[in-house]
Amino acid sequence: MKRLLLLEDGTVFEGEGFGSSNVSTGELVFTTGMTGYQEEISDPSFNGQIIVFTYPLIGNTGINRDDFESIEPSCHGVVVRELARRPSNWRSSVSLDEYLKQKDIPGIKGIDTRMLTKKIREKGTLKACIINGETDPAHALDQLKATVMSSKLVAEVSTTKPYPNPGLGKNVVVVDFGLKHSVLRELSRYQCQVTVVPYNTSAEDILNLAPDGVLLSNGPGNPENVPEALPLIQGIQGKVPLFGICLGHQLFALANGATAYKLPFGHRGSNHPVRDLETKTIDFTSQNHSYAISAQSLENTDLVVTHLEINDGSIEGLKHKTDPAFSVQFHPDAAPGPHDGQHVIGKFIKLMDTWKETSDAKKNRY
Repeated sequence: MKRLLLLEDGTVFEGEGFGSSNVSTGELVFTTGMTGYQEEISDPSFNGQIIVFTYPLIGNTGINRDDFESIEPSCHGVVVRELARRPSNWRSSVSLDEYLKQKDIPGIKGIDTRMLTKKIREKGTLKACIINGETDPAHALDQLKATVMSSKLVAEVSTTKPYPNPGLGKNVVVVDFGLKHSVLRELSRYQCQVTVVPYNTSAEDILNLAPDGVLLSNGPGNPENVPEALPLIQGIQGKVPLFGICLGHQLFALANGATAYKLPFGHRGSNHPVRDLETKTIDFTSQNHSYAISAQSLENTDLVVTHLEINDGSIEGLKHKTDPAFSVQFHPDAAPGPHDGQHVIGKFIKLMDTWKETSDAKKNRY
């Protein structure tokens, strides 16, 4: 079935449809990972976006039961150069085409994704829509230009009620701004007792859970659109160890007086090199975000830069000068990979150990 990808600048790409036949509108972004399309499609950080895969062949390993990052994917479309006709992998249960049909997500194949990616790099992220071939592009363009993108992306993907992920170790509260399941898997590796709470939970309610530490999860969109998170972070910071990932990193920075800005085309993929300024090592990381923290805005804060992106010099990690709190812009849960940054989860575990030992020592002193 003929399908069109229409960009807000009027550019039209003609291709063939797969997945759902729905018409869909979203922010057009590209991701550079060579593997891991299942994790990316189901990553809540892609909420409201149409994903362009730069790798030329997608769908060759199908969809399996193990690699989902959410139960209900919230991306608004998938764009590929070539869709594998037959998936081949021992874990595969359905094809990508079948999966997108099940989840009502439209796809378009046969697109020159190289040209499309170059356009996004030159013009920045654009609004776009996937429409059926018989639709009048001029009318669809007028509708696209008039479309106002949602600013409530976090509310759309966050859990509405707290729930547990049982363990026998440290008591960790995870604030869900668009949580990837891989974060829970990593905490489970350390036997953590986890309670996941909604993004708008109060600091008081979190502290009433007596956490050993609090993790601020990844999530979609502009951190300035989540003002509820700032008093939450300010209310728990300094009282228990705090760790932010991706959007959680940005919100941690904003709660401490920094500001964010939108990157021209964002960081998405599993090959982003990050330098740790403390150890002088380099990790290749998985990333998915449109915004970054302004270095200039950190001048009058108590935050210190710990990591930098090698390609563009943007901030990839922060820590507080006195409070047990730090954050990273990349995804240390390593889904879809690589695994270089997984040690950061261990750093959070160690911080909770140190904090508990210090707190116990203070209690015994008196």
